[in-house]
Amino acid sequence: MSLPLPTPLPPASPAPPVTVLGECVADAFTVPAPTPGELALRVLPGGGPANTAVALSRLGTPARLLARLSDDVFGRLFRAHLEASGVDLTAAVRAPEPSTLAVAELDAQGRAAYSFHAQGTADWQWTVRELSAVDLAGAPCLHAGSLALVREPGGAVVEDFLARAAATATISLDPNVRPLLVGLDVYRERLPRWCAFTDVLRLSEDDLELLLPGTTIERACDSWHAAGAPLVVVTRGERGAVASLNGERASVPAPPADVVDTVGAGDSFTAGLLHHLGARGLLGGRLTGLRLDDVVDACAFAARVAALTCSVVGPNPPWASQLPLPARAAGQVAGRAAG
Repeated sequence: MSLPLPTPLPPASPAPPVTVLGECVADAFTVPAPTPGELALRVLPGGGPANTAVALSRLGTPARLLARLSDDVFGRLFRAHLEASGVDLTAAVRAPEPSTLAVAELDAQGRAAYSFHAQGTADWQWTVRELSAVDLAGAPCLHAGSLALVREPGGAVVEDFLARAAATATISLDPNVRPLLVGLDVYRERLPRWCAFTDVLRLSEDDLELLLPGTTIERACDSWHAAGAPLVVVTRGERGAVASLNGERASVPAPPADVVDTVGAGDSFTAGLLHHLGARGLLGGRLTGLRLDDVVDACAFAARVAALTCSVVGPNPPWASQLPLPARAAGQVAGRAAG
């Protein structure tokens, strides 16, 4: 007597992707020219949100990028780079405008100073119609920020989209302050409004100094908590990061790194942070179950991702195989500060 064959189990549903919204930028780095009197450039695909999406996907978190991609030579470069890293571009818009170009010059510490060619480029032209077609059902997290959130005419459209998405998804934001393109008064006026719908605010110490000169990290974090953001992480390069969860704070050291340049390090840190939180089921909603120990572990992992990014040229984040998940990290807990 033959036994009936077992009913095959349905394939496991893939994890919903983290959605990233923002620009792709062609990063052109000066290199020695073969002929005297000429300037040679090496062009790499970049842009803060695009870098974050690439890093998420390489770490193993499904990532979908909402971008306006030109069909010019740089746009084709972006598509090839993003698809090779596994980023979902099904919701990307084919844009008629040209791509944004940034020319970077590195100092002795590998830090980049940029000049931008961004007038009328594809990244800032978001329309209500384009974003209203995006389905965020089931998305655990929406990450955005940088220039697409502040450059007009699309900045206000992006802000409204994020505010609506906050009803169902964790909102992560990186202001990535660029005063050469957008006045500091714009960031200062809008950031408290962004905090009202933001769950994870990640910014650099340089951003903090531009936005609130002379203000301590602790006081700045308290002001952003008061405006509505429960988790604030301030990255400090080789000095690690300070994380503040509703006023309960910890310092997380950075691992040693052989720095080639720091391009894309902050974007990789953000991706590592979101990847680690998401892998533990901590994304989705307003982070009500998040503990400071969870944040310390996630920041320690994120710092390792950023350190590996610094060890290579340009915004080239590591793959998961290069970065096994660490054990619980030891952060220096500062406790709840009075401000």
